[in-house]
Amino acid sequence: MRAVVQRVTRASVTVEDKIISKINLGLLILLGIETEDTQEDIEWLSRKIANLRIFNDEVGVMNKSLIDINGDAIVVSQFTLHAATKKGNRPSYIKAARPEVAIPLYEQFIQQIESDVNKKVGTGVFGADMKVDLLNDGPVTILIDTKNKE
Repeated sequence: MRAVVQRVTRASVTVEDKIISKINLGLLILLGIETEDTQEDIEWLSRKIANLRIFNDEVGVMNKSLIDINGDAIVVSQFTLHAATKKGNRPSYIKAARPEVAIPLYEQFIQQIESDVNKKVGTGVFGADMKVDLLNDGPVTILIDTKNKE
């Protein structure tokens, strides 16, 4: 499971000209799911994101988490995070999970992060053509991969 986590001052997801999710201060989480991903990956990644200390404290040091600031989040499924670009110029998405595997894992991740941050999170629409608008704060953008826990 791979995530791109962006600290934002605002973000929204639009599908067919309708805003379906909108937040202010918080995190935009782009989530890529592999066939081999498990409940353990979901729990580890959700806990890691919820507790990432990437928000400024009173003296301007990144020392607070999403939980600490009671921030909002949007989770957007993005299979392109598993693009393989080693050969040629056309990315391969062979590692990305097919919808029948990815959708249940995506939904489980949403439930897990809502539990970890103790609030509802916004989402995209799995498989839809989405327009994601954001104002990255910092900019702070972090890549997390459950298969490469650094």
